[in-house]
Amino acid sequence: MIAPKKTYTLSEATKKLESYCAYQDRCHKEVQQKLQQMGMIPEAIDHILAFLIQENYLNEERFARSFARGKFNIKKWGKNRIVNELKQRDISKFNIKVALEEITPEAYYTTLDTLAKKRLAEIREKDIQKCRKKLADYLLYRGWESSLVYEKIFELVPNK
Repeated sequence: MIAPKKTYTLSEATKKLESYCAYQDRCHKEVQQKLQQMGMIPEAIDHILAFLIQENYLNEERFARSFARGKFNIKKWGKNRIVNELKQRDISKFNIKVALEEITPEAYYTTLDTLAKKRLAEIREKDIQKCRKKLADYLLYRGWESSLVYEKIFELVPNK
């Protein structure tokens, strides 16, 4: 038999979401989905969201900045992938722009260089074109700009 879904009072839901947001920065969309999964009515969702924003548990700019920093530093994502992921979370253009400022140009190019060299060392392809394609696919998937990717590939895999 399926257990009945737990219902929450406004104060219980607010407390639960306070700890949810305090644990890690969240975007408005994630919090709204969480409240919907908890079975809250739209008026309660709006009330709780307003409270979380007012008490600074929820801050889109802070979320966007930490998201961009984390995905770049830890997962080595390029700006294209970071921007797309933030857009999927309904983050404003302004906050996306602010978030990308977290990534310094020097760190960006250094990371691309390191990532490309590391991946190139792993590719066991003898054919130069296939080798370049594998490297390009890898870097493009991770969200690096195509102009930078192809520039780096021709630097690392010259014509013989």
